[in-house]
Amino acid sequence: MTERKPPGESWESWIDRQIREAQEEGAFDNLAGAGQPLPDLGSEHDPLWWVKKLVAREGITPALPPALELRRKVERFLAGLAGARDEHDVRRAVEALNAEIRTINATVVEGPATNLAALDADDVVREWRRRTSSGHGASRGDHA
Repeated sequence: MTERKPPGESWESWIDRQIREAQEEGAFDNLAGAGQPLPDLGSEHDPLWWVKKLVAREGITPALPPALELRRKVERFLAGLAGARDEHDVRRAVEALNAEIRTINATVVEGPATNLAALDADDVVREWRRRTSSGHGASRGDHA
């Protein structure tokens, strides 16, 4: 649309003519989403809608401050304990996680303060035994 509005022609008639000519040339044929309802129509206005769409489209994982990311990692670790083969694997994983906890506790300077204590390996092993002996995977710890 490099054409300028001719003098003496109203804006409305000039725009209407351009739309009509584009329709006649097929410029609006086969557009993505043709015949579909408008996305998010009727939903509450969110001023950050474009950021949320970008995050979803690009698969961006929001970065958390180290202390919060560590808490999330500990939660995932504890939730996934049942997958450990034996007590040795549990203790080795707890020690690796505790090393990371100690490092982050000693070095974090941004975000919220980290006050997460190292996990007690004996408590974690007890929880692992309780979960694995309660029906799902009771034989996993038998082959060390």
